[in-house]
Amino acid sequence: MTEADELAILVDGDVDLKGRVLPASNLTFFGEVTREGQSVRCVYKPISGERPLWDFPDGTLAAREVAAYVVSEALGWDVVPLTVMREGPAGEGMVQIWRDPDPEQAPIDIVPLGQSAEGYLHVLDAVDGNAEPVSLVHEDSEPLRRMAVFDVIVNNADRKGGHVLAMIGGHRYGVDHGVSFHVQNKLRTVLWGWADQPLHPKDTQTVTDFTSAVGSLGSDVLVRLGELLSEPEIEALRARCRTLLTSGRMPLPSGDWPAIPWPAF
Repeated sequence: MTEADELAILVDGDVDLKGRVLPASNLTFFGEVTREGQSVRCVYKPISGERPLWDFPDGTLAAREVAAYVVSEALGWDVVPLTVMREGPAGEGMVQIWRDPDPEQAPIDIVPLGQSAEGYLHVLDAVDGNAEPVSLVHEDSEPLRRMAVFDVIVNNADRKGGHVLAMIGGHRYGVDHGVSFHVQNKLRTVLWGWADQPLHPKDTQTVTDFTSAVGSLGSDVLVRLGELLSEPEIEALRARCRTLLTSGRMPLPSGDWPAIPWPAF
C-alpha cells in the first residue's frame, strides 16, 4: 500500500476503536480505519481527552502532533508517521498511522556502567532501581541523529526512549509530539549524545532549505503550520532554526529546564 493510499484511508475512512493505549497521560486509542475495503491500524487522540497542562494552551496537543508531521514531511526525513487531524468517535483529534517496531532492536538503552556497545553514544550515568550504576546510551545512526535535530527544531519537551520506534531495515520513527512548539525552550530528550557536536553537513543543508520554506510567505509548509500553531509559535520555530544554523552545533542542555524527560522510557 502506498502512502497516498494510507493518507486517503486516514482522512476519509471509518474509524473503529479497538482499545485504549495504556499508560498514556492523555486519552489515546488504538483503532482501525477502513475505506473501500482497505484498512490501516491507527492511533487516535481526541482533543476532548487531553489533560490540561500548566504550560501549554488547552486543547492544542493534537494540533501540535499534526504540526510535527508537517515539519517532518517538509524536512524530508520521515521522522513522524503519517498524521492527520479529523473527526473521530470522540470528536476531533489527531489520527496517526500505526507502525510496528522491531522488538529486537534497542536504539536507546540502559547498560551497566561503562559497558556501552560499539556504535552507541553515552548520555549520562545514574543508578537504577536496585542502586546499581548504569549508563543511558543511544545508537550513533543517521536516522536517530536526524531525529535529534528534528527535536531541536520542534522544541520537543518529551523525547522518551519509548517514543522512538526502531523499524526493521534501520529506519526510526518518533511519536508523541503533543508537547512541542512552545515559544520557550522546553527541549527534553534522551538523545543528548550529539550535544555540542557540529551539525552534519547534510543536516545543515536540509535545515537551511526548511528555514527558507517556513520563512516564505504563502509557502505550503507555512500555510499548513498556520492552521495548527499560533504566529508566535511559528516565529519561535523560525528562530530556533536560525539559532541552530548560526551556531552550527547541536545545543547543550540549557540548565533552565530538566534535560531528560521523566521517566526516561
